[in-house]
Amino acid sequence: MELGVGMFGDVHINSKGETQPAGQRLQEIIEEIKLMDELGLDFYGIGEHHRPDYAVSVPEIILAAAATVTKKIKLGSAVSVLSSADPVKVYQSFATIDLISNGRAELVAGRGSFIESYPLYGYNLNDYDALFEEKLDLLQQINTTNPITWKGKFRPALTNQQILPRAVNDHLNIWVAVGGTPESVLRAGKAGLPVIFAIIGGNPAQFVPLFNYYKEVYQHYGHNMSKFEVGVHMHAFFGEDSKQTAADYYPVYSAQMDRIGRSRGWPPYQQQQYDLGRTKNGALIIGDANEAIDKILQMQELFGLTRFSAHMDVGGPSHLSLMKSIALYGNVIAPAVRKALQ
Repeated sequence: MELGVGMFGDVHINSKGETQPAGQRLQEIIEEIKLMDELGLDFYGIGEHHRPDYAVSVPEIILAAAATVTKKIKLGSAVSVLSSADPVKVYQSFATIDLISNGRAELVAGRGSFIESYPLYGYNLNDYDALFEEKLDLLQQINTTNPITWKGKFRPALTNQQILPRAVNDHLNIWVAVGGTPESVLRAGKAGLPVIFAIIGGNPAQFVPLFNYYKEVYQHYGHNMSKFEVGVHMHAFFGEDSKQTAADYYPVYSAQMDRIGRSRGWPPYQQQQYDLGRTKNGALIIGDANEAIDKILQMQELFGLTRFSAHMDVGGPSHLSLMKSIALYGNVIAPAVRKALQ
């Protein structure tokens, strides 16, 4: 099972409500990715957002910068909002990263959990599902066919058009990120694309039927099970002492949940939710190394994972605390998980 980190590029917001400059956060992210690579973590993913509480709107630029200071770690998006992007440009960008990094680029495509990119780039939210379905189809065709002839509803047609540059070995690794809808699982399974499930609340066991459904669809459409890949993305933060880590991180985490919640009509985030999420049947992996090891192994046993992604920057914890958390993940947690799975 691959072990890695996902981030959204949250900026740190202090107790006075002052927001960290985006440039500072971007520089910190590069340092954090470099540490992940040095520690032997398998992959890194960075999200696309267009809000003041996130520093990253163009994951490709972060990944290209990271490619020049890393050697082995896979570099991908988490996610690229494909519905409001041009698949041609997206492919070209990630193929370029793939070439710079000697084949380490990945593209994780999704519809996005935020909607800011749709009006920003001139798309209608009423086309939310249709946009993603058409653009994912085009992206897959670009990945396998060059030159390409294609016609759709939301983009000008392509007629015997070359899409350049091409990824290493003329193949770009494309994943699909899903929340909890059977329709998304069906789409990915039919296409034979690997899936990463975002499990950020409730009891993870509730997702078992979706994992099983994805595997059934994947097999039904004749895809090679030796290439079957499935992962989870879960909120995580690690420290030396469980109670202290949880206590220190709660104000940061709950503040971000409330910032998001205000735009979605959620009630204020409660300590009880946090504490429940940290239990065996919860979706938060926040605590010490032993708790993290046990819970990651629990997720692997529950779902048959090939990938686990720790979303480690929710709310914008300080750079120093993130570096310590990453070090604990790479030095203690990941080796223990790998040993247990041998």
